[in-house]
Amino acid sequence: MPRKKQKITVGFIALGCPKNMVDSERMLAEIAEAGFLITAEPDTADVVVVNTCCFIAPAKAESLEAIRGAVNRKLSGAVKKVIVAGCLPERAGRQLFNQVDGIDAVIGLGQRDNIAGIIKKTLSCGQPTAYLDRSPQTIHDDRTRLLITPGHWAYLRISEGCNHRCSFCTIPAIRGRFRSKPRKLVLAEAGELVSAGTVELNIIAQDTTHYGRDLKIKTGLAGLVSELEKIAGLSWIRLMYLYPAGIDDKLIETIAESEKIVRYLDIPIQHVNNKILKAMRRPDTKDQLQRLIEKLRCAMPDIVMRTTLIVGFPGESSQQFVELLEFVKWAEFDALGCFKFYAESGTAAAQMPGQVPENVKQQRLEELMLTQQKIAFAKNKNRIGSKLTCLVDSVDSNRLSKGRFYGQAPDIDSVCIIKSRGLRRKASPPEGVPKRTSGPTEKRSAKPGEFINTKVVGTKGYDLLVEQI
Repeated sequence: MPRKKQKITVGFIALGCPKNMVDSERMLAEIAEAGFLITAEPDTADVVVVNTCCFIAPAKAESLEAIRGAVNRKLSGAVKKVIVAGCLPERAGRQLFNQVDGIDAVIGLGQRDNIAGIIKKTLSCGQPTAYLDRSPQTIHDDRTRLLITPGHWAYLRISEGCNHRCSFCTIPAIRGRFRSKPRKLVLAEAGELVSAGTVELNIIAQDTTHYGRDLKIKTGLAGLVSELEKIAGLSWIRLMYLYPAGIDDKLIETIAESEKIVRYLDIPIQHVNNKILKAMRRPDTKDQLQRLIEKLRCAMPDIVMRTTLIVGFPGESSQQFVELLEFVKWAEFDALGCFKFYAESGTAAAQMPGQVPENVKQQRLEELMLTQQKIAFAKNKNRIGSKLTCLVDSVDSNRLSKGRFYGQAPDIDSVCIIKSRGLRRKASPPEGVPKRTSGPTEKRSAKPGEFINTKVVGTKGYDLLVEQI
């Protein structure tokens, strides 16, 4: 009897932002549908695919480290081929072959959906090959994904690229110009995800507020989320990456009146000093940002706001940093991410005078995050005794559950650690005893994807300790 041919194994390393994660999930689906066996052990896979990020220097370093690790396993004989995909090939192109000797293929963003065919070609080819599209202006169809996230929540990408020309950012050079997905395509993908069990959709783009402008659709984002609200089975819609200048009265009204759009907004402001904002090529001013925050809190007193800031931008003086620090104390953001400025090649800011020394940038980063920590801890303390609806994300072998209330985005924010009292169900009576309408009960832990009612009973660092009620 002929021996059954073994399937080729593919190990996949997914790096980068949520937009990159969607690309990884689409590639994984293509790989699986082509008949390859996806393995959780990339160290011994026949082919290793590394989907890379290179937004800032640390992301690029992480990508190169993963690539070198895969190549080293190839040199030891454990791996046959190494393929590099995503943003780094889009930025570095064929130079990647010189940066890391041993890569078998590099794939640009425009070749994402050809990954299965490229794997087959790479296995039969002895020469390093580049599959690059230097103008990645396609609008990807992101339907049919093999989710990396838990099945009950997923990312929904509504556009590609970016038209903003922030002086510190590499994204337009990597991802191309802004392109909105047609509304029918977005709704079809959302429907597919919800049909498969997703109850929370996290809306992502480089700038979600820009959605529809290239298609001449007025109030594009507000109209889109109003359509998403109609999907039966979808409970939470979360808006990420909203540029402050794009948050208009219609969008605020839509969120405030919605039963499904959670009152959580991710608004990257980057800085508040007007001179720095102008050098960053941001359209906002300090006064505009302040008025926006006040308007949002007036419309939705229970709103949770996250932001992102950059410290050490060229020319940032100690006084300008103090101004940023005082604004953070005033705004009392619920969550805050902060980056040191990185002089990325090809960006205008990399050539600006007044580059801030590394030690000063690090000092400012630490001071800002300590300031935010005090704010976050105080907000957590104020939540003790309050009741929250939590979406359960995980339950470990010790029955320790973790979840999130509406003010916690997956992967980037804190979590709720759930002390479970259990959901009660009736126990079966002993044999011969008549069934009763009430009586002894046994406890059942909530499962991932379930919504439960909880009460905040304490805090643990940035996390909330909650008890199921």
